[in-house]
Amino acid sequence: MAEVAEFVNHGAATITPSVVEQVVRHLPHWKLEFSQINAPQFPHLVDQLEFLANAVEDAADGTYKNLPFYAMAHATFALIYAHKKFGIIPDSLMDFGKADDSVVVRAALIQNQKAFELYAAVQGEDWSKVTSRP
Repeated sequence: MAEVAEFVNHGAATITPSVVEQVVRHLPHWKLEFSQINAPQFPHLVDQLEFLANAVEDAADGTYKNLPFYAMAHATFALIYAHKKFGIIPDSLMDFGKADDSVVVRAALIQNQKAFELYAAVQGEDWSKVTSRP
């Protein structure tokens, strides 16, 4: 998992406020796209993506002001990665196409667990439902 964390950290380092702004404009469409993911081997992926999308939106529009930028950058990178149809493992592979998306999302959640747990609590969300498990 250390290699994945390094990959996510490197990707998050490329996220600027301008990139966040661009992603936020696309999030309504991406949320719809994410809700259509059918990956039974990764049962938490859709909820995790929705959680990260909501956190980024709320932090970007100032609704939630306590999300550190590094956590927002990790979340934004994970959302961008999950949106792309190509990655380390192509999405077209039936049983494994979302494995890399799941790992990237989990790495973003794990590395920023305290920040996201706080966000979940403020939003009245059950953190255990936004598990960092696959």
